[in-house]
Amino acid sequence: MTLLLHELKRNKLSLAIWSAIIAFMLSVTVIIYPEMSSEMESISDMMANMGAFSDAFGMDKLNFGEFIGYFGVECGNVLGLGGAFFAAIVGVSALAKEEKEHTAEFLLTHPVTRTSIVLQKLASVYLQIIALNAVVVAAVSLSIIVIGEEVPVKTISLLLLAYFLLQIEIASITFGISAFLKNGGFAVGLGISVLFYFMNIIANLTEDAEFLKYITPFGYTEGGDIVSNSAINGKYLAIGMAFAAAAIIAGFAKYRKKDIS
Repeated sequence: MTLLLHELKRNKLSLAIWSAIIAFMLSVTVIIYPEMSSEMESISDMMANMGAFSDAFGMDKLNFGEFIGYFGVECGNVLGLGGAFFAAIVGVSALAKEEKEHTAEFLLTHPVTRTSIVLQKLASVYLQIIALNAVVVAAVSLSIIVIGEEVPVKTISLLLLAYFLLQIEIASITFGISAFLKNGGFAVGLGISVLFYFMNIIANLTEDAEFLKYITPFGYTEGGDIVSNSAINGKYLAIGMAFAAAAIIAGFAKYRKKDIS
């Protein structure tokens, strides 16, 4: 527990900044909706008829004239990318930073097993993601109350849940990778997030690349699909969680035998 608390304390400023920025941007997005709603019908028609651009971002499946359609796209832009970047950063730095900052020898001289180190660091990563999403849910809920908009609670909840699971998957994958790194891996984490994001765009553009939906976690966070079906795609989600579990197991096995310099 000591290491877990130390990790949370060590990352509290970063967590506070990321949570504040993402929550603020989502709140502003929700609050400006009433002023934009009168123009949303024309914007919706325009967005739906932009060909490949509409397909790439799933805007052909959403009605901007309705709050849920508007939120589905904006949530993906803000929470999707912002949350993915945060999850990747905390995940990929969890184990690798000990060698980068030359604190590994100090940590490993304490009466704590490597198994315990991995478990406590992984728990700290997940707790940070839970904290960020708690702030986001609170901010979004308060903003919706402020504008007095009636929204489908189930659909909004599914959208937020999908992005939470995306963050868990990306954090797990980058956490596993961090066990193989020696020098941080900040760029590696961000690169993986961007790669996943563009894989989803490519999958939306052509049916020949639709198999990428099974690889990228953005496949099960598609706002148009969640709004239309009132459900998260179970196949994509199951495979994503399998990837996450495999990455954690691989990272756990590597760190236990790793020659830490």
